[in-house]
Amino acid sequence: MAGDELTASESAILVVLMAEAREVLNTELRERYNLDVRKPQRDKLTRLHYVASRKSGSTYALQLDDKGWVRVQSDLDFTLRGASALGAALTALQANLRDRVLARSGCATLTELFALTDVRAPASAPAADPSGSLRARIVSAYRALADEPGAWVSLRRLRPFFADVPRDDLDESLRRLSRSDGVTIAPESNQQTLTEADITAALRLGGQENHLLAIGV
Repeated sequence: MAGDELTASESAILVVLMAEAREVLNTELRERYNLDVRKPQRDKLTRLHYVASRKSGSTYALQLDDKGWVRVQSDLDFTLRGASALGAALTALQANLRDRVLARSGCATLTELFALTDVRAPASAPAADPSGSLRARIVSAYRALADEPGAWVSLRRLRPFFADVPRDDLDESLRRLSRSDGVTIAPESNQQTLTEADITAALRLGGQENHLLAIGV
């Protein structure tokens, strides 16, 4: 869509929110980084589902949304007139985080690398069994996202952790996992709350579209 290309400033906002990996107030962004996410930028990034924002008092709380985590996995344009060195620095940082640091970290995606808790498959996951390793990654990602065992986690939030995995493989692993004790995959009861991203992330199971995962119930 015309106008959906990111400016250097908008790309930089995504990188800052990636590094924070949490919901952060715009006032805090100003204090810590001298970064003010203004309404036009906020509205555009929200419309593209790159950033999730909500009103919090007199300011806004912002965090990288699911499509934002996918977007930072690809090249961003930091070209800015009069600040070519700054743009080069950010370009090099993002490219090397993705191409060098990520590989050495043992994480599969930038989502995992910046997660506030470890979401990698445990070392005990059998390397010779790809499906077992993927299952272990799903459980680890769920634990990182869930507030407590048995809490519902949307597949929309889970899928960005597996940008390196073909969707069919992830779906099959989720179906296998759903047959385990203590695991439930279910549809959202209030369908009116579903976003386009929720619908896209849904898993076809049992003749219906399912949006939520719970482990430990």
